[in-house]
Amino acid sequence: MTFHTIGLMSGTSLDGLDICFAKFQHLNSEWNYSILHAETLPYPSDWAEKLNSAIHLKPDELLALNADYGFYLGQKVKEFISKNSLTEIDLIASHGHTVFHQPQRKFTLQIGDGRAIKILNNIPTVYDFRSQDVLMGGNGAPLVPIGDELLFSEFDASLNIGGFSNISTKQEGKRIAFDICPVNIVLNKYAAVLGKNYDDNGNIARNGKVNEMILKSLNALPFYKENHPKSLGIEWVNKNIIPLLENETPENILTTFTEHASGQIAQVFNHYQFKNVLFTGGGTYNTYLIERIKTKSSTEIKIPAPELIDFKEALIFAFMGVLRMNNEINVLCSATGSTADHSSGLIV
Repeated sequence: MTFHTIGLMSGTSLDGLDICFAKFQHLNSEWNYSILHAETLPYPSDWAEKLNSAIHLKPDELLALNADYGFYLGQKVKEFISKNSLTEIDLIASHGHTVFHQPQRKFTLQIGDGRAIKILNNIPTVYDFRSQDVLMGGNGAPLVPIGDELLFSEFDASLNIGGFSNISTKQEGKRIAFDICPVNIVLNKYAAVLGKNYDDNGNIARNGKVNEMILKSLNALPFYKENHPKSLGIEWVNKNIIPLLENETPENILTTFTEHASGQIAQVFNHYQFKNVLFTGGGTYNTYLIERIKTKSSTEIKIPAPELIDFKEALIFAFMGVLRMNNEINVLCSATGSTADHSSGLIV
């Protein structure tokens, strides 16, 4: 079986829309993949603002944005197909952009109506991968462990560093996964105060000072003592992290929060005694963050080619779309905490 699929991913850090066109083959009971074309499309300022402020919209405004963003995604896919002269496409799989994530209240919302994507491209589309898991008592996250299980099983664990850091590993025969801590969602916020989109290579953080009192308060947050499965959302960051960072300079916040994030990540590595971990996501390019993790753990950090660093999540959502179209399991309850493994996503 061979499938050609477009995967779409928009992360909480709002650094852009990831589009990945990949080929998946199922041979001898194993899946393999190849990334054929991929790019990140930075959001225009108006779209970045719309998505950033979506959490504050009235219900009717949010519904309108859900439709508008769906057509935006559909148009970007159309342009991507034309630019790369793609002809053989079996399906499109779209993660959407997360606005609300409150699994304890049985809801999560990723906007970007998949029907709009389908209308513009006339290609089968899978979307809304998280809601079913939340309704089944799960966290609706993380979802990428199915890809780690079937595509990247040669590593002890896979770590993604984006808006949040999350990890996936196999323990006692079961794939477990959980969010570790916020990363770029906080770092980018304070880099923006300094007029930067992000702290390039962690150079600003490298030259600041750690505020030990803030660091202690961050490390004492109850979330870090909770057992997996567990996940984070922007609401949690706004309530628990941002108030702790007041009355400090942006430079020192970047230093202090990098110290916090590296410490939390290294702590997980040391707890599970990982020999090696695959690193992906934009935070992998933050050389200062990587250096700080290395000082706190002896785990070997495996940094792959840039296309996998940048597009692993979009690749796996494309893969999840393939599994869904075949009605195969694409969400693991051992990772999310739901009542059973299941095949999730709406198909249009």
